[in-house]
Amino acid sequence: MAISTIAKGPSPTRRAPSRGRSRYRRSETAWGYAFVLPAIALFAVMGVYTIVYGFSLSFASWNGFTPEWRWVGLKNYADLLWADPQYAPLVHQAALNTMWVMIAVPVLTVLVSFPLAVLLNSVRRLKTVLRSVYFLPHVTSGIAVYFAWVYVLQPDGAINLLLRSLGLGSLQQPQGFLGNPTTALPTLIVITVWTSVPVAMLLYLASLQAVDPSLIEAARVDGASTWQVTRRIVWPLLRPITAIVVLLALRDSLQGFQTFLIMTNGGPGNHTNVLGLQTYRLAFLSQLSPTLGLSSALGWMLFVGALVLAAINVRVLRRVT
Repeated sequence: MAISTIAKGPSPTRRAPSRGRSRYRRSETAWGYAFVLPAIALFAVMGVYTIVYGFSLSFASWNGFTPEWRWVGLKNYADLLWADPQYAPLVHQAALNTMWVMIAVPVLTVLVSFPLAVLLNSVRRLKTVLRSVYFLPHVTSGIAVYFAWVYVLQPDGAINLLLRSLGLGSLQQPQGFLGNPTTALPTLIVITVWTSVPVAMLLYLASLQAVDPSLIEAARVDGASTWQVTRRIVWPLLRPITAIVVLLALRDSLQGFQTFLIMTNGGPGNHTNVLGLQTYRLAFLSQLSPTLGLSSALGWMLFVGALVLAAINVRVLRRVT
C-alpha cells in the first residue's frame, strides 16, 4: 500500500497546502524587499553616488561654483605628493604631524586607560560613581569643551596660573600652550588622549570583569604579586582588546581634525596642521581656488591609509587571538 502511494506521487490534497505556502513565502519576500528598498535607495544616493562622485572629483580641478570640471588626471595626486611647491610642503608637514599623533595617541591611551581600568576593577566602593567620573570627558567632549580648553591654555589661563601658584613658574608658557610651536602639538595630543581614554577604559573594564577569577586566585595561591598577576595573566588575556583600542585611536588620529580646527586651526605656523584638517582646508577654506579635486585626492589617500591600517589590525587580531 505504501509502495503504491509513493509510485503515484503526492496526492492532490497535499499539493494545495504546498502551493499556498509557496505563495505566502513569495508574498512575504516581496514585503521584505518593499521594506528594505527605501534603505537601499538611500544608500545608493547618499553612499554609492557620493563615493563615485568624490572619486571622479579627485581627477579634476573645480572650485564648486563653475558649471564644469577640468579633467587633470593624476595631477592632483602628484601635486599633493611632490609636484606643487605650494601644496606639497603643506601635505608633508601635515603628514609628519599626523604621524606623531598616530604614534602618541594610541600609546598614551593604552598607558592611561589600562591602569585606570585595573584600578577601577579593584575598587569595592563607589565603583559606579568613579566610572561615571572617568567617562565624563567622553560625554562632554564637543565644541564647547574645546573652547573651554582654549581659555584654560591661554597665557593668562588657569594652567599658567596654577603653575605660578605652585612655584613652577619656569614651566608656564608666556605665549600660551597653544601659541608656542614647541608645546602646541603635544598639548593637542594630550587633549585627544583625554577624549579617547573613557571609551578605552570601559572596554578594558568590561574585559577585566570577564576574566575567570579562578586563574587569578590560582596565581595568588602560587605566591604571585599583584604586578605579576597583571603582567603575566591579565595583560595577555586583554591583548585583543588592546588591538581594538589601538585601532580606534589610530582611526581617530588619522581622520579626526575637529580638535585641531577649533583650538588652533593648524597654527601656529602649521605646527598643528594634520592631514584631516588639510583636507578640510582645501575643500572649504580656499575661497574660489579650484582645490576641491585636491581635497578629494587627499581624502582618498587617507582612505587607502585607513584600509591598510585595518588590514594590519585584522592580521594582528588573528595572531593574538
